[in-house]
Amino acid sequence: MSTPIAMTRIERILATEVVVPARAGTINSAGIDQPLHKLPVAGTAAWSVQFDVLPKCILELHLANGVIGLGELYRDHDWRIVENVSRRLVGLELEELSRQQLPIAHCREYDGFECAVWDAFAKLHDLPLVELLSGVVQRRVRIGAWSGHRAVGDIRPLAARFLAAGYDCVKFKCDLDDDVAAWCREIALHAPGLQVILDPNERWDTSANTRARIEKLSSIGNVLCLEDPIPRWMLSDYAKLREASPIPIVLHVSLPYIYHGQRVHDAIHAIQLSAVDGFNFNGGLVGFQQLDRIAAAAGLPCWHGSEVDLGVLEAMYLHQCAAASSCTWPSDIFGRLIREHDMLKTPLPFEPPFATLPPGPGLGVELDRDAIRHYQTDVREYSA
Repeated sequence: MSTPIAMTRIERILATEVVVPARAGTINSAGIDQPLHKLPVAGTAAWSVQFDVLPKCILELHLANGVIGLGELYRDHDWRIVENVSRRLVGLELEELSRQQLPIAHCREYDGFECAVWDAFAKLHDLPLVELLSGVVQRRVRIGAWSGHRAVGDIRPLAARFLAAGYDCVKFKCDLDDDVAAWCREIALHAPGLQVILDPNERWDTSANTRARIEKLSSIGNVLCLEDPIPRWMLSDYAKLREASPIPIVLHVSLPYIYHGQRVHDAIHAIQLSAVDGFNFNGGLVGFQQLDRIAAAAGLPCWHGSEVDLGVLEAMYLHQCAAASSCTWPSDIFGRLIREHDMLKTPLPFEPPFATLPPGPGLGVELDRDAIRHYQTDVREYSA
């Protein structure tokens, strides 16, 4: 029997802001001051703010029948957008919404509201969210460890810790000042079997800088891939690097990067130019599925990226990856590896180097109310 439409009315939306610091030592080595938030914040330049000082927002979308859909916004949300979108959704019938295109303009807050709507819909029909994405194609999702910038002397103990935890791949942020070849040599010597993803975030600047580093790295042999080594607009140079490099070249397509204008067609363009060996994809439920299908059609692998998020978004990522046939490289789903808490009552089921879907309908997760109260910095409610 179907649920009466009136019972699926969105009655109120609760938005709770939290600030959750990273665990000591999990971002950069001591003495290295490298902010990793790539976007501008309140008029300040990109790369000027550390990600863990920025607020996150947890959404609770309440239906008339008591079902609650959970969502999570990317860091540094805009309260004006949160209020405007919430007031547009409150009073609407969930069953009458087009989940493929919600009545929300393209913005960084879109994916969090989309998550809450889909979670509520899946719970309403007693389905795990992955079933709304056409079902499971892989029961175990490969995940990797993560680090910011490191002193060479810190690499050996860090790699040993990740390897002991079960990880078989670690991703590093890096720029021109980092001795990435020394990092990889340390890992090859002291944590054999641990692969490396290097992510300069476009900061190696030129093909010449990149080729010099590839030459050193290729002889070491443990680099799984190189992500965004040079500015993304230089796709013709990506193609030349790929042609000459024994290390796979990867493009990050992040749909939430509104300021950078990244779109689904960026993946198509990169494939047309034979510029990449695979992708890091960030996006909401509909966007990521579009990107996965593009990569799968081209026979290229991908992984799901992140903004070092909390547990609600990471649960969404797991459902997305489980339904994505191209998602075979280790995804950026770190759980409580980096931050002090993920805001979940029960952590996501991680058994590195894999994670599995939490049981139950929707996302399959429950909020830890004590943790939310501890880290809460603001709360706002929107109702009819």
